[in-house]
Order: sequence, then structure tokens, then C-alpha cells
Amino acid sequence: MFPKSGFCDLGFAKVDIDRQKRRGFAEVVYCPGKTKKDIKSISRQLLKNKQDLLLTRLDKKTFLYLKKSIPRLKYNVLAKIGYKATKKKNLKGGLVLVISAGTSDIPVAEEAVVTLEVMGNKVSKLYDVGVAGVHRVMKYVDSLKKATVIIVVAGMEGALASLVSGLVKVPVVAVPTSCGYGASFKGLAALLTMLNSCSPGVAVVNIDNGFGAGYFAHLINQ
Repeated sequence: MFPKSGFCDLGFAKVDIDRQKRRGFAEVVYCPGKTKKDIKSISRQLLKNKQDLLLTRLDKKTFLYLKKSIPRLKYNVLAKIGYKATKKKNLKGGLVLVISAGTSDIPVAEEAVVTLEVMGNKVSKLYDVGVAGVHRVMKYVDSLKKATVIIVVAGMEGALASLVSGLVKVPVVAVPTSCGYGASFKGLAALLTMLNSCSPGVAVVNIDNGFGAGYFAHLINQ
């Protein structure tokens, strides 16, 4: 049962256990800045209240600490996400396709993939098809057209999102990454390119925010 307040007061944190009912998915835990014990306390409170557990930006050392007291906690080392679903979900909606421009963008793409899968989406991946070799993505145009929503993860100049959007009729969620040399300004160049896309239907999330892209794509897909 949910407390009347809708949250559990742990003193250092007020865990929003009403969020699952209110928004359709449980509160997600952003791990940097929290101690291992604090993350464990929040996680156990969520699981106690039958909430799905999604721990973003979780380092492997903390994961190994948590796993001792949280059975069947899983970890994606590329995405740096720990997760545990309270029950198996029936897949809803269509297919979400996650694309990365380069292999350096894969960790951010994987963050989106894990988020989508934990939330109960059917996901497909297409990695390393950036515009430096545009023939690579053109080979998969038929696959692009099968998706209900597409996430494009790209660093450098971030042009891939516009290209993909110009080929399909579905929404594209663009994720700029901090990959690139000096004048990429740690993702700012890609962010500005994506915000200035000449192809309509592109929504942009923050730099390296694979989780945010996955969550938004989930809402579209539902």
C-alpha cells in the first residue's frame, strides 16, 4: 500500500513511490553524488513498494556492493545502469530503433536501450552508421521505416539525426554526445546542429542523456 503522503521519507531522501501510479513508471535513481548506502536504502524502498528499479550512471563498484543485498539486480556495463523489473512486462506499442553514429556513441545509446527495455518496449539497435560513411545507414532504410519512433545518438557535428529524419515519417529523438575533438565543445556542436535541424519531427534531449531519450521514446511508443 502507498503511504497517504505518496512518498517514503528516509530523512536524506523522499522516495516518490506514487510516481508509478501517477506517471506510469517508477522514480528513477540518478546515482552520482549519492553514497552507496543511500542508493541501497532508496533501492530497497522502491522494491519494497513493488516498483521497478532503474539506477542510472551507476559505477560497477557500487553495483557489486548493491548486488550483495539485492538479488537478481542486473547491470549493463556500457550504459552504467543497474536495473531490476518487479515483473515481466507484456511488450506494448511498436518498435523503437536506437541508432548510433559511431562506436564512441554506443554507451549513450545503450543507456537509451536499457531504459526502453525495462519500461517494456520492443527495441532494435543499429550502431556505427554515421554520415562519414553515409552508405552504411542507407543500406538499412527499410529497417528505419519499420520503427514507430527512432532515437539517433551522435557526437561530432551531430548530422545523422537530420539525415534519418529526412528518410522516415516517424518521430526522431536526437541525442547529442560529448564525443568529438576540441571545437565540438563536449557535445555543444552536436546539440546546436540537432536543434537547428531542417527536417521537421526531430526532438532533442540534453547532451549524453540516453536515459531521457529512452523515456521520451517510450511515451511516444505507448
